[in-house]
Amino acid sequence: MPKPAELGPQPANPEQLIVDGAVADNEWRLLPRSDDDATISADTLATGKVILPYSLWSDLREDLAGRKNEIGVWLDSDESADLIGDAAAELPLIAVHFPAFADGRGFTAGRLLRERYGFTGELRAVGAYMRDQLTYLHRCGFNAFAYEGEQPLAGLLDSLQDFSESYQAAVDQKLPLFRRRAQ
Repeated sequence: MPKPAELGPQPANPEQLIVDGAVADNEWRLLPRSDDDATISADTLATGKVILPYSLWSDLREDLAGRKNEIGVWLDSDESADLIGDAAAELPLIAVHFPAFADGRGFTAGRLLRERYGFTGELRAVGAYMRDQLTYLHRCGFNAFAYEGEQPLAGLLDSLQDFSESYQAAVDQKLPLFRRRAQ
């Protein structure tokens, strides 16, 4: 799907986030999409841990092979996990952008990255999702949350456990409830 001519809302890069059920400092710098992406090269890219927009990562992937533990990728809502595909195994971090809480395409991207492509690194939700969606994001394989709301992160940790039981299978529970009860 082609991108609109005007760039939409970009994900933020907070100082702290939730990783694996705990509040942690953000060690990564998320590089926003830009009309100037063509001027960025592997030589001009800042050192340290950087999360690149998919299109920029795709262009520089071979040139950045020596920095594979420092380079993450973020997918926008109109970019499928299939774009990264099997290369997901090479990445330490993939971020999925949720431009609005009602845009659920990122949930599918998370499941595909975990289940189809076997991604085992940090899967980070970025953007405008709601606190009420944290449980569902976790069920789809997300283990890191760069929350843009105004609530303190420590108060969000309970939202990861909103439900004690789930009926359907997901990334975090391979068997549906009726199969678990039959055992």
